[in-house]
Amino acid sequence: MPITKGFRALVDEAMAQVKTYSVAEVRARLDDPAVQIVDVRDVRELNEGTLPGAYHAPRCMLEFWVDPASPYHKKIFADESREFILFCGAGWRSALATKTLQDMGMRNVAHIEGGFAEWLKSGAPVLTLEQQKAARAAKA
Repeated sequence: MPITKGFRALVDEAMAQVKTYSVAEVRARLDDPAVQIVDVRDVRELNEGTLPGAYHAPRCMLEFWVDPASPYHKKIFADESREFILFCGAGWRSALATKTLQDMGMRNVAHIEGGFAEWLKSGAPVLTLEQQKAARAAKA
């Protein structure tokens, strides 16, 4: 079966319909309690590090974790007072994920332009997986 709409067209359509933040804009809001950064990368990508305060929600489970009717629902996504800013490796998966969450009814969702690659390129802060776990444990 031939592909009638490739990934690039899907990503371009999503990018035209979702809110996109630059790395600088997100860096300025890292300590904002009204923001929750969400890492949608595959678990194998986490060894590269992640953004400070990021919550890992793999792209393959995101819809199930967001939907309160799902047996896999995560309460973190029920907080309507927060803006959820998604990122992936290059900004493609996060654009598609943001569009999907908008299609599900979420309005408090955006993504980071260029994803983790752009974050690294800009010299923005990164935590190792161990540092992220320690930070969470200190909050508990």
